[in-house]
Amino acid sequence: MLTARVDGYDLHYTELGSGIPLVLVHGSLGDQRWWCEHMAPLACHYRVISVSLRHCWPERWDGNGDDFNANRQALDISELIQVLKLGPVHLLGLSRGGYIAYHVAVEHPELIRRLILAEPSGPVDPSLFEGLPPSDTQVMPLGQLFADVAENIRNGRIDEGLAPAVAAIDGSPTAWQDRPEWMRQIMRDNARTMLGQFRETRAPFTRVEAQSIQAPTLLLKGEHSPRSFHRIVDGFLAALPYGRQAVIPNAYHAMNIDNPSAFTREVLAFLA
Repeated sequence: MLTARVDGYDLHYTELGSGIPLVLVHGSLGDQRWWCEHMAPLACHYRVISVSLRHCWPERWDGNGDDFNANRQALDISELIQVLKLGPVHLLGLSRGGYIAYHVAVEHPELIRRLILAEPSGPVDPSLFEGLPPSDTQVMPLGQLFADVAENIRNGRIDEGLAPAVAAIDGSPTAWQDRPEWMRQIMRDNARTMLGQFRETRAPFTRVEAQSIQAPTLLLKGEHSPRSFHRIVDGFLAALPYGRQAVIPNAYHAMNIDNPSAFTREVLAFLA
């Protein structure tokens, strides 16, 4: 495991391979290990760098402070790229990581070669859906859910807190039970980040910002993910100047875990 000093904070990451850098950004309750099944096949073609976001494992965060927020983490990723002299890079983000990767692309376009957004999550300005057919699908209301999760975690009820959150986000009522034990342990290791996440306020995705992204962009959907995530991807596809999409079959929101071979195949095909 490696570290880079980013704005006074030691950001942890691991890397494998050589060539054009490909930076991987995990989602909520994850860390650099989220991509363990992808590192080797991707590293056959690229210098792959998997980052643990601020306050995620291996740090054992106590949940105090106000710097666990996506805007700060997007700044961390852009600064990491510059500190390591990587840019421009291919940047891939899943869920929360997709929100972060999106903001890096909007705010620092000079750092991005190609962008991959796997069901980016976050609040959405209605402008993102301009031109799309009407839909009764609503963006998933996670505020109260995350507050309940945080309360359980604060009181030491880790699995009890995580299970309903994972089920709601993933789109499967048995998602927690169905996940492999190594993945559940990753989420336990990062459970206290929910103490920060439920307090954060994110700026919404907007059509104007999406239209400003000039990097070729791949949008990924899990076949069985909640419709709210699909709706966001559809909005991006309509707004991005150079966007295309692919569906990962037999997969929910944690699509890289559900079908790692298909996920890797789509990523490599796009970057090639």
